[in-house]
Amino acid sequence: MDYIYLFLIFIAVELFESNWQKSNDLYGLINNNYLIFKKNIFLYFSLHLAFFYTIFLAIYLNNFSFWMSLIFILKFLDISFKLSIMKKLSLGISIEEIVPINVKMIPVFRYMNVIIYPLTFLIATMM
Repeated sequence: MDYIYLFLIFIAVELFESNWQKSNDLYGLINNNYLIFKKNIFLYFSLHLAFFYTIFLAIYLNNFSFWMSLIFILKFLDISFKLSIMKKLSLGISIEEIVPINVKMIPVFRYMNVIIYPLTFLIATMM
């Protein structure tokens, strides 16, 4: 029963993270991230709740399996990649130079993390 609650919280955290970054295209998503980054980098990190929740889950469940570590690594790479883009934007490089293609963010792309990460968590806890 504990896993069901942790799973539902994971879904809620992922929904929160998807919604604060929500935009119709990739440039808008990057701009939403950049606006928060410009305000305060600590606020930016604190809005990535799923990363911290993943760390909590791994420690709480004492689960450092491949699947749990995969979630952590993907979350870390996602934040690192975004920080790299934010750094370039703060240096005055245009977004078109950094990311040449502006992808339309359909709901499947926008909420893919809400499906992938919690399901991977279930796999990590079942194995």
